[in-house]
Amino acid sequence: MEATVYELSASGRSGMDIPAPDVPVTELPAGMLRDDNGLPELSQRDVVRHFLHLSQRNFGVDSGFYPLGSCTMKYNPKIIEETARLPQFALSHPLQAPHTVQGNLTLIYELQEFLKEIGGFAGVSLEPAAGAQGELTALLMMRAYHADRGEADRRQVLIPDSAHGTNPASATMAGLDALEIPSDRRGNIDLEALRAVCDGTVVALMLTNPNTLGLFEGNIREVVELVHGCGGLVYGDGANMNALAGVARPGDLGIDLMHYNLHKTFGTPHGGGGPGAGPVGASAELAEYLPGPIVEVNPAGNNGDREYESVSPPKSIGRMCTFFGNFGTFVRAYAYIRLHGGEGLRLNSMHAVLNANYMRCRLHDLYRVPYVRINMHEFVCQGRPEDSEVRAVDVGKRLMDYGFHPPTTYFPLIVPEALMIEPTETESRETLDAFVDAMRSIAEEARDNPGLLHAAPHKTPVRRLDEARAARQLVLIDNSA
Repeated sequence: MEATVYELSASGRSGMDIPAPDVPVTELPAGMLRDDNGLPELSQRDVVRHFLHLSQRNFGVDSGFYPLGSCTMKYNPKIIEETARLPQFALSHPLQAPHTVQGNLTLIYELQEFLKEIGGFAGVSLEPAAGAQGELTALLMMRAYHADRGEADRRQVLIPDSAHGTNPASATMAGLDALEIPSDRRGNIDLEALRAVCDGTVVALMLTNPNTLGLFEGNIREVVELVHGCGGLVYGDGANMNALAGVARPGDLGIDLMHYNLHKTFGTPHGGGGPGAGPVGASAELAEYLPGPIVEVNPAGNNGDREYESVSPPKSIGRMCTFFGNFGTFVRAYAYIRLHGGEGLRLNSMHAVLNANYMRCRLHDLYRVPYVRINMHEFVCQGRPEDSEVRAVDVGKRLMDYGFHPPTTYFPLIVPEALMIEPTETESRETLDAFVDAMRSIAEEARDNPGLLHAAPHKTPVRRLDEARAARQLVLIDNSA
């Protein structure tokens, strides 16, 4: 058990030397200070070592390989962090007069334009603060669109069983009904099943492409035609855009609305509760429903100069976030895009796809891949090696002993004992080979010594938990000792 700073405390220790005052000393009024405030007494060295030691128990992309499928846990260039900390950005305030933050508004405007070009859309709003909020935003926009057309009674949202996990929840939050669409034997949407439910009740299809199997929707043209043919819209979940950026534009494929995950594809750190941003791109027909504010350029401002100003689209559904959204995330994404350029984004996507296929080919003989196709940026295999009794959770826990973060486990639900592995483009071949070697060693252990895996991890500060009990009884500190 890690000692707390209170347990390390010793009377008389101090972390600083306060110089003698150069003004007259005055007693504080009675009652202003407590006799004992209970604060720990520690040297500066004790404090620094304690918190540094705690930080070294964390795991992140700066400390190791993080193949968490569907999350795109790529390494974040530090120049992007430095850019976000520039005082002109970090110390500005959203209530400042527009003429004092023209640089910030310029960045927002140009980022909107970049995302429009990358996705093939007519309009973009940066308002949504996360991918799931981007989903909700798009669904509210689609409801407003149908209501304007006198079709407010449409309530059905079609969601493939290979879609991103938050899609059904977003549909429910928007007051709509979710209907699952099965996959065919190749991992695509089953066209016959889709055709059977495309009618006047459909609001939209929520399509993750590439899907959570890591597969590109090969029937995308037919899917879009079926949904549009019954008056519905097609929403693109952009969680897996790291496979497409610079290569294919969802808007060109018929997608009406799509959110981007700036904290996945465009360099912002992902995890730990934030920060995130889920901008939404819209077709020309739906752009007028985007949430505001959106930054536009006025070629003749108050002083006759080019000026950037915030506006609200004519049929906007309203704000989804306070002020302009997560501005620090915008700075990071803008710097990332400017740093790489169009060709750099394309190469990033291609390398992400190459890395994932390399790993799949090196592992498929020991971990069954249910859909045998060239995958995109991630792949899904079954985490139960042949002739063993171990499960995906055991493989994931054992990987921690080898120094790797586990992949996403048990998702998507359509693959038994699923391991969803996403290497991203930022990992070297040496790292990929080390992970593959660990997975192959674990397969041997699963056959020869399954008990070793059932009890894993063995080398981490916290050993195997009763995860069901831990989820129900959130006791973070054991005071029984």
